[in-house]
Amino acid sequence: MIEQYLPILILIVASLIFAAIALLAPWYLGPRNPIETKLDTYESGKLPYGDARRQVPIHYYKVAMLFIVFDIEVVFLYPWAILLRDLRMYGLLIMSVFFALLVLGLVYEWMKGALEWN
Repeated sequence: MIEQYLPILILIVASLIFAAIALLAPWYLGPRNPIETKLDTYESGKLPYGDARRQVPIHYYKVAMLFIVFDIEVVFLYPWAILLRDLRMYGLLIMSVFFALLVLGLVYEWMKGALEWN
């Protein structure tokens, strides 16, 4: 029984070893003389001015979350479109309900103003 899972176990162990090497090698082999100039942010060859850390507007976060939600929709719609002939009316009904819920969610987000860029 364990012989079936041995290749997967070897793959996982090898992946962990390579990840550890990739993370630890630069730290171990790299120079350790941080000076103030090396710790500055690099901006297109220009001298940095101001603080490099600033808050990202929440609009980007909302748009990214909506993109992820509707991108996952496509993940479900593509296999359904391929298997539509085999699924017949039941598959069409189920996916119509799914699509209607997504449209309802989009309308809700639109009414709440999540798509507005104010």
